Amino acid sequence: MAINKNLKPTESELEILQILWQRESATVREVHEELSKTKVSGYTTTLKLMQIMFEKKLVSRDDSSKTHIYQPAISRQKTQKQFLDKMINGLFYGSSTQLVLQALGNQKASKTELEEIQKYLDNLKNGEWILLHYNIQFFYRHLVVLY
Repeated sequence: MAINKNLKPTESELEILQILWQRESATVREVHEELSKTKVSGYTTTLKLMQIMFEKKLVSRDDSSKTHIYQPAISRQKTQKQFLDKMINGLFYGSSTQLVLQALGNQKASKTELEEIQKYLDNLKNGEWILLHYNIQFFYRHLVVLY
């Protein structure tokens, strides 16, 4: 499912999507309880955000019972790609090299992460194209700025 470029998730919506991607489905109460672990927010705020997300087609919901069950309607990978593409073009003048250098310079990468990066670089040098969703997740963890 493609993300409508005019309806990209806000920072608060991304927090909710992170929970739904992790759990696969959840009620408003479950999302609210998870959000409450890291920030102060009212239940009605979470409910309203999730209703807006439903209207934006960012989430789907099963309303066959009294308690609505929400699921992500957009994939984590496509969302990450959209934000990463915008970040590379907007902040790094189209240079993925500058993004990588910034990401690696902000926080220390573990030995395992460095080995994984080296493996990807070796594959790219050998002309093999690989899926980059693990790289996107790695770089998100190491970037300080969310564009």
